[in-house]
Amino acid sequence: MTDEEKEEWDLKMRRMDAQVAHCYAAIEKMSAETAKLMTENRWYIPVVSAGIASGATLAIVAVVKLFL
Repeated sequence: MTDEEKEEWDLKMRRMDAQVAHCYAAIEKMSAETAKLMTENRWYIPVVSAGIASGATLAIVAVVKLFL
């Protein structure tokens, strides 16, 4: 291998290393986003249920107040 070929090979390897590092960074970002969505998803049902219960309570109070 000539010096030029070695330099070209080293350049290709550095580019490939940079691409691999970029892929790892993208994977880490997606993992963090997934963890955030999982946390939000865990709280979705209790929050919606509380909202429905609150609305039902207000409706019952309104009906009782209307007839009393």
